[in-house]
Formats: sequence, C-alpha cells, structure tokens
Amino acid sequence: MERYTLAVLVDNAAGVLSQVSRLFSRKGFNIESLAVGVTENDAVSRMTIEIIVDSEDQVELICNQLRKLIPVHSVKVLSPARSMRRELALIKVRADTSEARSELIQLGSIFRASIIDVAPTSLTFAVIGEDDKVDAIKNLVESRGILEMARTGVIALERGAFTLDEDTKEKGEFDYGKNVQ
Repeated sequence: MERYTLAVLVDNAAGVLSQVSRLFSRKGFNIESLAVGVTENDAVSRMTIEIIVDSEDQVELICNQLRKLIPVHSVKVLSPARSMRRELALIKVRADTSEARSELIQLGSIFRASIIDVAPTSLTFAVIGEDDKVDAIKNLVESRGILEMARTGVIALERGAFTLDEDTKEKGEFDYGKNVQ
C-alpha cells in the first residue's frame, strides 16, 4: 500500500465536491485526506486528495475517471520529490497548572507551533508542517490530555516552475472564465 497525492482543479460550484467523492466511493477507494479551496481564480477550486492504494494502476484508474467528470479541469499525481506538502492542525491541550502550561509552551516552541489561545485550564496550538510533524506533537501532548483537535488535511504544490496544468492540458483547452461542457 502506497500513499499518493492528487491535485485536481475543478469548477468552483455547488455539487462538485459531492461528484468527486461519489466517484471515489463507487470505485471503492477511501480518501485519506481532502482539502479544497478556491484558487487565484474565483471560478476554480483546487482539491488536494490523498489516497492509499495497492498499485499505480489503481491511481491511473482513479485519475482517468476524475478527468471524465465535466467540472474537472486538470488532474495530476504529485511526486513527493517535486512537491511541498503541509497540513494545519489546531490542538487544544489540558493545562491545569502553570507548570503544565510552561512545559507545553517549551514543547510547542520545539515544533515551531503557535499558541493561539490560552485559557485557565487549556492551551491551544496551531501546528503547520508535514503530517509526521503534526503526528509527533500530537503524540507528545497526548499524555497531558487532548481536549480537542482539528486537522485540515494535506495541501500540496509542486516546487519551482511546475504547475498543475503542465503536461495535463494543452494551451487554450480550457478558458477559466467560461464553463465549457
């Protein structure tokens, strides 16, 4: 089993996320992580989807199926060597005493976590980094008592001049200002 990161450009419209997730469900694939947000163009959203599959053939199958969906503009499998991956996690930890708070603040600084809220009985971190980093700080603060945690899922971009449109679409094939069907 291997993890793959897919970058997908889609119409920024109601129902598109549902279409994409139904495709994965119909094909029997589980989405490990999903992050969606608008791009520099308000008419287009970018999905970063992580899946764990047995083979490259399965990745190729899901990519080909995604490309057939009308609201999908581009699909690309991101190479780990040519891409940057980050995740944001908010972790609220029990901090009943000043000693506990002080220890947590030191631990957070090791991971370059931001403290975004301090309450009489808790402390909340914002951690940005690879999923290993998020897992590492989570595991270290677990003994203190995690009160709540929210993770965004992974977002990714290719390094340097590489873009999502490269090698997947011909110039002029899709005009982002128009809904071509």
